Amino acid sequence: MIDALFGSKTRVKLLHLFLNNPGKSFYVREITRLIDEQINSVRRELANMLEVGIITSDSADNKLYYEVEQRYEHFVALRAIFADEHIQVTQPKVASASWQSLIESLDGIRIAVLAGILAPGSVSKIDILLVGNTSPAKVQRTVKAIEKSEGRALNYSLVPYD
Repeated sequence: MIDALFGSKTRVKLLHLFLNNPGKSFYVREITRLIDEQINSVRRELANMLEVGIITSDSADNKLYYEVEQRYEHFVALRAIFADEHIQVTQPKVASASWQSLIESLDGIRIAVLAGILAPGSVSKIDILLVGNTSPAKVQRTVKAIEKSEGRALNYSLVPYD
């Protein structure tokens, strides 16, 4: 049934592979072995997925690697459909009270800006910009907590306040 909804069983297998392995890259031959599909159909579906923007590609060691684009607009919803474990879908459009309290708990932060995937319409590559003098380890723990609630990796930057 899901094959009919998404167009092909190869596409469904690819979505399952990528969405269950965010942050991991695969090359074509590796993908064909993992999903047990013909290389031509895999290449065709990879090209379609690249065009849509759900995956990205990068070359290294004379191989073309593919990875899910966690900044894709429908990443969280698709991951909820294809994930092996249950993922609760939340699509906050503004900072939740828990995010705000987490960020406010960082001593020394003077300015916090939410952008990128956390702000509708933003094209910034940085999702959280923090300005202040605080422990980078504390910032990293705070961002990890926000990533967990958001269901995807976030890019953040900590700039010292002088």
